[in-house]
Amino acid sequence: MDLGIRGKKGLVCAASKGLGRGCAEALAEAGVDLVINARGSEVLEDTARQLSGRYGVNVTPIAADITTSSGRAAVLEALEGQADILVTNAGGPPPGNWTDWNRDDFIRAIDSNMLSAIALMQALVPGMMERGWGRVVNITSQSVKSPVSILGLSNTARAGLTGFVAGMSRQVAGSGVVVNNLLPGIHATDRAYALDKGVAQAEGIEITAARRKREATIPTHSYGLPEDFGATCAFLCSQHARFIIGQNILLDGGASNSTM
Repeated sequence: MDLGIRGKKGLVCAASKGLGRGCAEALAEAGVDLVINARGSEVLEDTARQLSGRYGVNVTPIAADITTSSGRAAVLEALEGQADILVTNAGGPPPGNWTDWNRDDFIRAIDSNMLSAIALMQALVPGMMERGWGRVVNITSQSVKSPVSILGLSNTARAGLTGFVAGMSRQVAGSGVVVNNLLPGIHATDRAYALDKGVAQAEGIEITAARRKREATIPTHSYGLPEDFGATCAFLCSQHARFIIGQNILLDGGASNSTM
């Protein structure tokens, strides 16, 4: 399927590996010129070279912390303040118990997983509206619909972003801007490895056993793949997604057991 976005310009955050890399790969394959961002420069620059060489698109790597104002400023400068496609993404806060977190922990989580995405939308969506076309995909978490008890910081911050998008997406849709959220379950990424490692240490089992235990809770009996996630992201950024507004789309292998 031709996604109809060849020649568009996009920003993908946290794009050097994992789900962000999957999204960047799928958009590059669709012909989108990209600015990609991550904190570490070496892997990010290698990713940019690979995507540019493989798909013949322009890929500009910006090593910066997107959760800081200075990091966002660096990315926006590379974009010259304008993008057709925005994919927000930031690493999740650490797991823990609800009694252990203080106000500073919550503020850091909200800055990273809520306010940074909102700031990027506030910077880039007005230009999309003026040009009459734009796509925004926020990578959040399945915990928005089915909270994970040890991920309370993530539950809180990402639920706040979800509420923001529910309102603003309807306000901008008439200007040709489509905003949605993608809610990943467990995918084969570094984040999943870290969570499995924590379970393995807590229960005194091998990490492979911890993974098998988690896989058994997923109807597909497997973790998702970044390339599957990226393909869904690219579709939501395509010309064909114009009637999908303000939705929270689960990619969790059926792990969230609900009717709607």
